[in-house]
Amino acid sequence: MSKGIIALSPLLVFIGLYLVTSIMAGDFYKVPITVAFMISSVYAVIISGGIPLRRRIDIFNRGAGTENMMLMLWIFVLAGAFANSAKVMGCIDATVNLALTLLPGNMLLAGLFLAACFISLAVGTSVGTIVALTPIAAGIAHSTGTSVPMMTAVVVGGSFFGDNLSFISDTTIVSTSTQGCKLSDKFRVNSYLAMPAAALILILYVAMGHGMNSPQNLPEVEYIKVMPYIVVLIVAVLGMNVMAVLTIGIALTGIIGIPDGAFDVYGWFGAMGNGILGMGELIIITMMAGGMLELIKVNGGIDYIITTMTRHVKGKRGAELSIAALVALVDICTANNTVAIITVGGIARQIADRFGVDNRKSASILDTMSCCMQGIIPYGAQILMAAGLASINPVSIIPHLYYPFCIGVIAILAIVFRYPKRYS
Repeated sequence: MSKGIIALSPLLVFIGLYLVTSIMAGDFYKVPITVAFMISSVYAVIISGGIPLRRRIDIFNRGAGTENMMLMLWIFVLAGAFANSAKVMGCIDATVNLALTLLPGNMLLAGLFLAACFISLAVGTSVGTIVALTPIAAGIAHSTGTSVPMMTAVVVGGSFFGDNLSFISDTTIVSTSTQGCKLSDKFRVNSYLAMPAAALILILYVAMGHGMNSPQNLPEVEYIKVMPYIVVLIVAVLGMNVMAVLTIGIALTGIIGIPDGAFDVYGWFGAMGNGILGMGELIIITMMAGGMLELIKVNGGIDYIITTMTRHVKGKRGAELSIAALVALVDICTANNTVAIITVGGIARQIADRFGVDNRKSASILDTMSCCMQGIIPYGAQILMAAGLASINPVSIIPHLYYPFCIGVIAILAIVFRYPKRYS
């Protein structure tokens, strides 16, 4: 047992270091997560006794540079280039205006929720959706006398719908890469959970929003600028390779944005370059986590945690519950759903393989439970961002976050009652 705990200690050092220093600083984003990973990675190399130093470093490098890891990093690069070039071109503003133009006057809450769902599904980021819609949601709340925390929570909840389902979301990319399944397959499994949850919350918002009025004097919609998101969504749903999907999206931002005057060729290159640089931290974290976990695996830590967590597991139901609990716990500690999936993805894969859990189901559980927890912790980036934009206390949003709570409950019920049957 002691050997297993020692092998796992780099992961415990990372969680403890990041959690404790963040609490001491009073800010979960003041402590760079890259530094926490660097220290725990160095520690992992140091404690791997009985192996020559050069061999330890080689093991770390092997974990950081696996074939799947390199594919994941390539996707991050392309996703960063597409997301930022689309943003600079004005795709987000155009999509927001289109969504708000289509809002029925007496269904404002439901319409805003649908807008957040659609935009986050198209852009693949909850933070981007929150940045785009929260100021509008706060303005609507003030003008209609509605609760600002509730209106803000509508946007935050809808943003996690797309964060969980989108083909270009980093959580989708990481969960499918670590579990070895296609994005389209994971999307199908996830839709059995997310769609009912979204439908229930939509009905709730229809009832709550009766009698509210839509905002007036919206800007004219630039439909051409919505096309990159629409095309990316369509070809992704059709099952095209994610790298091809992102390449098409990048090309469309140039084809539409340059003649439209959003930027010239050099501006387009600059937008892509800044987007790639913006993914730098995630790329570094991914590589260091891969190396650190490879050392943990070689030292027997993975076998120890699987044995401990599955000691009383009798079948697939218990295995799936253990995967859900593991990713939820790590997300609470790291306040980053992507990092949580990166950290436990390899462990979840081995648990799934041992008990015959469908890899599409395990990927869905990882993504769904990490998004659920990320959507309800008041120190997560999404809620902090929304609270700042709406000028409210982050904790005041929590009671109104119906969708993240709903998707978490449905995910657990799906595990317990073996739903959907086809993947259980």
